[in-house]
Amino acid sequence: MNMVLKAYRRKLDIRNGLVDLSHGAGGRAMGQLIEGIFHKAFDNDWLRAGNDQSAFQVPAGRMVMTTDGYVVSPLFFPGGNIGSLAVHGTINDVAMAGATPLYLSASFIIEEGFPLADLARIAETMGEASREAGVPIVTGDTKVVERGKADGVFISTAGVGVVPPGLDLRSDAARPGDAVIVSGSIGEHGVAVMSKRENLEFEVDIVSDTAALHGLTAAMVGAGGAHLRLMRDPTRGGLAATLNEIANQSKVGFRIDEDGIPMRPEVAAACEFLGLDPLNVANEGKLVAVVAPEGAEAILAAMRNHPLGRDAAIIGHAVSDEHCFVQMETSFGGGRIVDWLSGEQLPRIC
Repeated sequence: MNMVLKAYRRKLDIRNGLVDLSHGAGGRAMGQLIEGIFHKAFDNDWLRAGNDQSAFQVPAGRMVMTTDGYVVSPLFFPGGNIGSLAVHGTINDVAMAGATPLYLSASFIIEEGFPLADLARIAETMGEASREAGVPIVTGDTKVVERGKADGVFISTAGVGVVPPGLDLRSDAARPGDAVIVSGSIGEHGVAVMSKRENLEFEVDIVSDTAALHGLTAAMVGAGGAHLRLMRDPTRGGLAATLNEIANQSKVGFRIDEDGIPMRPEVAAACEFLGLDPLNVANEGKLVAVVAPEGAEAILAAMRNHPLGRDAAIIGHAVSDEHCFVQMETSFGGGRIVDWLSGEQLPRIC
């Protein structure tokens, strides 16, 4: 009888244990996984209620909702892991509308045999990131698939927020003459992930720029929301893809200056070594803003007064162009078309 009770009360062995199919089967083992890892890491009143959903109060206004999936490889990289990336990326998608992020959800697809210690580390990082941002994870789900049917763990998220009255940022709102502002140096996340994946070491450590940008976007809205046309985070496909998307949606072209684009020398050197175009490399803690010319300097100043925007720079402007080309004046005084990325330069970067 005592042996049966001990088995019944056996704690989750986070240090040495592995995820098995019973952790996704809806029984006692699944309850232990959720309680011992996810509730512990994300702890808040909504999760403690134990419901299949969360009910919450929202302020009056226009709501924003986003959803995203994270399959980055490797799961742990310099500057973060899939957990912090999932929180930051979801918050940033909401923030690009000028919205205040309010709540997150998180769903986990876990492979049988995944170390519980790694899962706990990922969940703890997610909890820390959400608390630092002030955006709680209020509901979630867990599934376990057979060994070989997933690559460790995949995370799917959703986020909701509310937009301030009178603000309407749209991807088709860029106009000729508008300034293009980048919030800081580009390429760090993609290079950090690639270097870890390929076991490369550089003289200077390159870490991911993953960060929640809603504080920066709030400062920008406060400094000149009426002059903001749109904001985007240049993740997959990097700055090049983001500008091409905006150009095609707004039916304008862009002229940018290579020398004006912030980039750390070590990132530029790593991209040259790896044969990567830094304009195509993913970022996870930067944004691109298109701003009416009369408001550009005020918004730029507000960005530079924020820790995540102190290296912000105006890198070009929108022009009339029926072909919607993004053109760049190079450091050598020439020019080139900045095209969409052809193929997959850096797979599973986020």
